[in-house]
Amino acid sequence: MKRLGQWLGLLVVLAIGAIGVAFAVANRQIVAIHFDPFVARASEQIEVELPLFIVLIVMLALGVVLGSLFTWFSQGKHRRALRTSRSEMARLRTDYERKKS
Repeated sequence: MKRLGQWLGLLVVLAIGAIGVAFAVANRQIVAIHFDPFVARASEQIEVELPLFIVLIVMLALGVVLGSLFTWFSQGKHRRALRTSRSEMARLRTDYERKKS
């Protein structure tokens, strides 16, 4: 059963990879990315020209990283509670073993 799950996982990763390659091939056109929305003239704007698929993949990766960071920070109270519970459990176990003997 465990092997079946590994094969299914590999199949899903390969399918997502094939979709990603097809997406990259279909979206090769160059787009201009402007970094300053307040400049009136296009000649004065800071811009970078990149293929569309690179822009989208970078934004997707940035979203994953930011989402992971926000999740990690928001779950800090749960990790702190777990550390406290584990130290309390170790202290109680030590007290129990001391009283038992």
